[in-house]
Amino acid sequence: METERILLRHWQDSDADVLYEYAKEPEVGERAGWPPHNSREQSLEIIRTVFNNPTTWAIVLKETGKVVGAIGYGPSCDCSLPSRKGEPTVGYWVGKPYWGMGICTEALRLMIEHIRKTTTIPSLISGHFIDNPASGRVMEKYGFVATGETAFDNNLYGGEGKPIRVLRLEF
Repeated sequence: METERILLRHWQDSDADVLYEYAKEPEVGERAGWPPHNSREQSLEIIRTVFNNPTTWAIVLKETGKVVGAIGYGPSCDCSLPSRKGEPTVGYWVGKPYWGMGICTEALRLMIEHIRKTTTIPSLISGHFIDNPASGRVMEKYGFVATGETAFDNNLYGGEGKPIRVLRLEF
């Protein structure tokens, strides 16, 4: 999947260094609900486990060939989003140097187009911490609508009852 500027491809072991480069930054994971990575080896393990599935992709800048983030959908994460039976959760992030460049917006559009063309999934659910409204704006650009629900989760990094605004996209 690709646009003029980015492509989505599956993660490779060789991406461990660049993943660690971004994932060691506390602000990156904190906004997404995961702790900073402590080593390249930890990042490699994440690639081989968490990212090793058919619905998680590396976001790559075509101009440089560099991985700048991740996007995917799948079973509900370890959070309390009120998902419907069989409704996948959407998640994405980009490294701090790429914040505010519209990369997540572009990647989300690509992924939604892919889901519409290749699956019969009727809806998607996602959420963002209240203190990260930019993530919600990305979702809203492609039709996600706030459900009016707030989830709270203590399993996510920095969670401890931190409120999550819930959004859903109906196909």
